[in-house]
Amino acid sequence: MLALQAKKRHVSFHTPGHKQKGWDITELSFSDNLSSPHGCIARAQEDIARILGANKSFILTDGSTAGVLSMLLSAKTLGITRIAVCENSHKSVFNGMSLLRLTPTVLHKRTKDGIPAPVCVEDFQGIEADAILLTSPDYYGNIPDLEAIRAYCDRTGKLLLVDGAHGGHLHFDKRLYAGTYADLWVDGVHKSLPAFTQGAIVSARTEALASALERAVDVFRTTSPSYPIMASVEYAVKYPANEPLARMATEWEKTCDRLYFGGDWTKLCALFGENANTVHALLQRDGIFAEFCDGNVVNFYLSPATKKGDFLRLKKRLCSLFEKFPYTRVEDVPTPVLLQKNGETEWIPLEKSIGQVCAENCGLFPPCTPLLRKGERITQEKVRLLQEADNVFGLQENKISVFTKQNEE
Repeated sequence: MLALQAKKRHVSFHTPGHKQKGWDITELSFSDNLSSPHGCIARAQEDIARILGANKSFILTDGSTAGVLSMLLSAKTLGITRIAVCENSHKSVFNGMSLLRLTPTVLHKRTKDGIPAPVCVEDFQGIEADAILLTSPDYYGNIPDLEAIRAYCDRTGKLLLVDGAHGGHLHFDKRLYAGTYADLWVDGVHKSLPAFTQGAIVSARTEALASALERAVDVFRTTSPSYPIMASVEYAVKYPANEPLARMATEWEKTCDRLYFGGDWTKLCALFGENANTVHALLQRDGIFAEFCDGNVVNFYLSPATKKGDFLRLKKRLCSLFEKFPYTRVEDVPTPVLLQKNGETEWIPLEKSIGQVCAENCGLFPPCTPLLRKGERITQEKVRLLQEADNVFGLQENKISVFTKQNEE
């Protein structure tokens, strides 16, 4: 607001280069400094921490990825070397652990009808790890039993980290919210609340953890943060819950057998099986754009800012498509064995890669979790999914990295 009031007398000889002033400014005498806040940004972060139940929260304008990396660095500075992570964690988790030379203990995902199931406390029994990093909610709205996992961490002295990139809205319901249970956690505010893209928050449970996290954030957070994104993060966290929409969505998801409900009402998962990509294309032709299609589920993201009319339009269209396209259940497959970790690699056309061993994690984007992991045998079905996807990661111009010499380990 001060920037807007000062606009008439403001002559810019500072960044950014567009020279339009207004909200998109830099660190000036009246605008505070995210790297060392003492004014309006400091107050915003204090408000956010209070709302989220954190000892301290840090605004991020670099997306949840910066928060995940900061959590991992914090864990390392606290003496953590081994972290249990889920196989379907976001790519930033695997990249961060590789960058920081942390050892992952990978928990193999279970699926039901082709949809990943949430982890449970039994999955951690006997694991060799000093910390656990969960995704909650995941990309299908699954929320693990956080209370039981928190109790397990307390008994075993493990640090609990949660990637809540898709759960910023869950602070309205503390029973489901990552911050109620985690030691360190990320809220991807822009994914499920009305914030600009890249708006996120990383928070700490205690003062000691906050001190470690503050140093880690300083490593990974940009020194040129966007003031509009910062303002939108504060606005989004203070945005009211949309209880009528949440009730409508939850009731439909629980009563319609063609919708999968993992516990988070904002993740509307429509089951179409082998018809999923066809339905996805038809919806886009109608001007209805989903979050992603994984070749089985067409996934729609709602938020407290979703208009009732838009929700009802989607519901009506999906009901008509449910009648036209039957659901063929996807057969669950066992977790593939990883065959190789190192060796010479080459990029080959995707269609020629069937039977080869993948040399770099790759998958659909979103949800940006590995469809093929490094060391996994490439199958015809996974090649098909990569070829039919609108967007992918880990490929280069429809080529995939494979090991030239295959050694089964």
